[in-house]
Parts: sequence; structure tokens; C-alpha cells
Amino acid sequence: MAYQEDPELAALRQRRAREIQDMQARATVDPVAVAQQSAEAQRREAERFEVMRRLLTPEARERLARIRLAKPEVANAIEQQIMSLAASGRLQRQIDDPTLRALLERLMPERREIHITRR
Repeated sequence: MAYQEDPELAALRQRRAREIQDMQARATVDPVAVAQQSAEAQRREAERFEVMRRLLTPEARERLARIRLAKPEVANAIEQQIMSLAASGRLQRQIDDPTLRALLERLMPERREIHITRR
């Protein structure tokens, strides 16, 4: 007795096979596109570094680098704020370390201190 496959089951298998092929086709990445995206990201990073070098004193750049190691999202927010200040023309001089600290205090939420008392 020969086994006959259910037509619905065959259709489901074919559809699933097409879905898998589509997913594999999307997963294959064009190496040229990847190289272009990488080059664009490097260019933007170099541009951002150059802008920060012009806008910050060495001490402020050093503090921002240390912040980036601990909290990258805070460092990115600070850089965005500095770039927007520069773009709007509100920076008349380089940002020094005390000014950067003041920006940090305004940007970072206040910490609540927790006191534990033992009885």
C-alpha cells in the first residue's frame, strides 16, 4: 500500500521551504554594501572625533573618554549636546573640564542616597 501525502501538508511544506530560502537569501550580505557601510561609519567616527578635538580642551576630552568607558550612552548624549550647542553658535570658546562637569550634572539624573540604619 503506497503512502499518499496530504495535499495541505505538501502545500505547507512548500511554503515553509520558500520561507527558509527567502530568509537565507536575506541573510547573505553583499560584501560591497558592508564595506560601504563600514567606510561610512569610520568617516562619521573620524568627523565626530575631529569636532570633539576642536570643541573640548584636552582635560575635558580625557574626562569624556573615561565617561565613555563607564557609560557610553551618557558620553554619546554629552557629545550630541555639545554638537548641538556648537551648531547653534552658542559656544564662544572651547569647553573646559569644569564646564563639562556642569553639563554632566545637568544631564545626569540626581542620585538618591540610601542610608541603612541598623538597630
